[in-house]
Amino acid sequence: MSSKIEISDGVVVEYVTALIGGQLFGLPISRVQDVFMPERLTRVPLASAEIAGVLNLRGRIVTVIDMRARLGLAKADDGRPPMAVGVDLRGESYGLLIDQIGEVLRLPEESREENPVNLDPRMAKFAGGVHRLDGQLMVVLDVDRVLELLPKAALAA
Repeated sequence: MSSKIEISDGVVVEYVTALIGGQLFGLPISRVQDVFMPERLTRVPLASAEIAGVLNLRGRIVTVIDMRARLGLAKADDGRPPMAVGVDLRGESYGLLIDQIGEVLRLPEESREENPVNLDPRMAKFAGGVHRLDGQLMVVLDVDRVLELLPKAALAA
């Protein structure tokens, strides 16, 4: 299924929306494999705080990334169980731990803007642009950047 749809007015991109720390994020629907409630999460010894753990999802081992930790936000204290968005990168399965899943939005490609200069730097490094919606800003998550878990020094070695 393609995330870009050709219409008479131009190209429309579909996004799965998610709330993380009160901020609306959009993930290109072409990158989303599943949405699930993470159960029986196993911690990984010596893993960074961003790695919430691993789990078995329908026979696949999925590495779960805590998006609040990845974005430098405090842990949720609302008592609601987190949700996860399943994504793949180079054949590996990942789950992005989020606060709440939203709806699928179809937005014109040309309405996406570059990251504003006043966008929180913690979000800007994972953002692939923004869409201005009625009364709020949707940050488009660049899944590849989110999943760059190795420090730059380790990549150079």
